[in-house]
Amino acid sequence: MHPKELKIEDFTYHLPDERIAKYPLTERDASKLLIYKDGVISEDIYRNINTHIPDNSLMVFNQTKVVHARMLFKKHSGGVIEVFCLAPHKQYADIHSAMLQKGEVLWECMIGGASKWKHGLVLQLANENPRFILSAKITERYPASYIVKLEWDNDQLTFAEVLHYAGKVPLPPYLHREAEVTDETRYQTLFAKEEGSVAAPTAGLHFTNEVIQSLQEKKIDTAFVTLHAGAGTFKPVKAETMAGHDMHAEWIEVNYETVLQLSEHLDKNIVAVGTTSLRTLESLYWMGNKIANGVVVDLHDIAVSQWDPYGENTNVPADVALKAITDFMHIKNLKKLVTRTQILIAPGYEFKIVNGLVTNFHQPQSTLLLLVSAFIGPGWRKVYDYALDNGFRFLSYGDGCLLQRRLTPGT
Repeated sequence: MHPKELKIEDFTYHLPDERIAKYPLTERDASKLLIYKDGVISEDIYRNINTHIPDNSLMVFNQTKVVHARMLFKKHSGGVIEVFCLAPHKQYADIHSAMLQKGEVLWECMIGGASKWKHGLVLQLANENPRFILSAKITERYPASYIVKLEWDNDQLTFAEVLHYAGKVPLPPYLHREAEVTDETRYQTLFAKEEGSVAAPTAGLHFTNEVIQSLQEKKIDTAFVTLHAGAGTFKPVKAETMAGHDMHAEWIEVNYETVLQLSEHLDKNIVAVGTTSLRTLESLYWMGNKIANGVVVDLHDIAVSQWDPYGENTNVPADVALKAITDFMHIKNLKKLVTRTQILIAPGYEFKIVNGLVTNFHQPQSTLLLLVSAFIGPGWRKVYDYALDNGFRFLSYGDGCLLQRRLTPGT
């Protein structure tokens, strides 16, 4: 069956609200860890994850940093309108350059109460800040979002700095609470570096410096990629089949040295920490495949679309695809590959790079649950039933699992 024909109603389960972790545990690495290998389930905690990863593996983490994407603006009448920053306008080369803008910037946003925001009306930031005055104006209207022009009077500040002072931590809507002081650090991985996400790569929230050290002591290598998670991470699939669902595009960044690391570990074991890391690594393969097949002429051709993995291009071996990328980067004199991906990973997908996945437990009828199903097959129900029956905490601040990829059909 082609993934377009998949019915989302086949990927659901009952998740009681009380099973959703509203707050993180006091200690990051004390979260429960479900291990699924060869169809067998066992339990441990994240502190001991090194004992479940083979020697000489490569674990790949997402080093994106969550920005204060949620801002409140006030109307002259006293009403408040929420602006949720999604992604920079397409006129900017990437998120990094957009974050460095000074004085003004154009951003794609979701708006709470948009019907009350009249055309041409300029709003002011609801919470006054002594560093600047921030105003907002809608310039374009899309079916599900808006382009907002944001202007501030202190041209010494970048937009990244303005967001930090003006916005709030964008907690997932299913937590049903306002962000608190502790969320500033707990909804951020310890290795967060590149600003741009509006959702945390939650699998990485469980890792401490001590856990990373334990991995290194076992000669398990680590690598870092960047995928800036968008609000589409929480976008429910409303279409009956996946053919009617549009995946959101997300910016990814991968260094030349990381691609070489991946090439060196292809015959060993590559573990993605988080679905964001997995989507980045598998997207790399399809970029290299496009290059090897002569589809890519320049950098703008390299982005991965939703259905690229299910096309008719010849699928080259993974080592050939990765070498095609390093050759391309060498020719273009690129130290870092920066592009976008819309990759949809669903049952029927053939994994090219990743053998293991560390991830949290995901929402029913979500594209992330489709990804897990593609990775371990029908066993996903066994995993989720066990987690529900044995006190595991769900979603962003919850517990997680270490999954071994299904290597044979029907397992």
